[in-house]
Amino acid sequence: MIVKDEEKALPKCLGSVKNVVDEMVVLDTGSSDRTPHIAQKFGAKVYHFQWCNDFSTARNEALKYVTGDWVLVLDADEKLSQKIIPQLREVIEREEYLLINLVRQEVGAVQSPYSLVSRLFRNHPEIRFSRPYHALVDDSATEILCQEPHWQIGYLQGVAILHSGYQKNTITQNNKHTKAQAAMEEFLATHPNDPYVCSKLGALYVETGKISEGVKLLTRGITAVEENYDILYELYYHLGIAYSRLQNPKQAIAHYQAAIKLPIYPMLKLGAYNNLGNLLKATGDLKSAKTAYETALKIDPTFATGHYNLGMTFKAMGLFTDAIASYQKAIQLNPNYADAYQNLGVVLLKLGNLQASLTAFRMAIALHEKHNPQEAHRLRQGLHEMGLI
Repeated sequence: MIVKDEEKALPKCLGSVKNVVDEMVVLDTGSSDRTPHIAQKFGAKVYHFQWCNDFSTARNEALKYVTGDWVLVLDADEKLSQKIIPQLREVIEREEYLLINLVRQEVGAVQSPYSLVSRLFRNHPEIRFSRPYHALVDDSATEILCQEPHWQIGYLQGVAILHSGYQKNTITQNNKHTKAQAAMEEFLATHPNDPYVCSKLGALYVETGKISEGVKLLTRGITAVEENYDILYELYYHLGIAYSRLQNPKQAIAHYQAAIKLPIYPMLKLGAYNNLGNLLKATGDLKSAKTAYETALKIDPTFATGHYNLGMTFKAMGLFTDAIASYQKAIQLNPNYADAYQNLGVVLLKLGNLQASLTAFRMAIALHEKHNPQEAHRLRQGLHEMGLI
């Protein structure tokens, strides 16, 4: 791990691996809080390093202190899923693997909830991190495979890493966007056709409102990428988002369809299926939207947003009983789902089930009060005008 001022997040992270790994190497890059002390309390070996604005340099420094045969890399805002541990122990006993890609879940994210990350690898003398931001070992792994073709790269099925760092407030708090953009632009200046940086920086441009610059970079990435389907998926996926923001649903739909056709791990396609469903629903193609959401839910039956969106589609189709079942499933998976309660109330009201409808609306109002007081006020006012409360 490389860390700085992570005293709040670190206990959960180290707690998730304490009884799994043989050693914990923590490189502190200048904390002013109790981060080094907490790491030591968990039994980690703590080393210090002056931050130089380059993640790969810091990660390579941390790698110097590793003595084990295999390396698992985590950030402070991540935890290892306990369910994956038996698979993880089993795979590192196999002799053919150099690197194992792991599925990471963005906790609470609606967009792109899963990604594949190269975080488990053999402690091979030639493995090293490259790129100043989003530091990866992939480039060196590719070089090793050319020299030593007996190695293989694999991946573990199921979620291995739970990541909580991409919620909006955390991003603002850590000023991640500005740092990321500066580091990636510097790298792009010397590697203008690198598909990975085109994907990451292009996506960041789209997210921060520089949509035409984002589209340009993402399109350049598609031209430059060869047979790396994971990166190609990301490029198409973010172009889908870009064209949605440009109010061009036809182009957005085409990009999402290109993304879901790629031969990658199905779980990674969840965001594209969900966004495709949203666009199809918005353009009035309810049947195709229903298919997109149902496919997403076959991939991940615990995807609460997918159940909610399927419910909204059933509602638009006039299939109220199916809509109720979908909303209830979304609520079961996410008990704080205010919009699901609200739309459940709407459908129950349409069916004349007044008592159950009011119960759902009251739950929606209570939940909206916490995060969206304006919506709570609007809903309360609407119910009052209808004479329901």
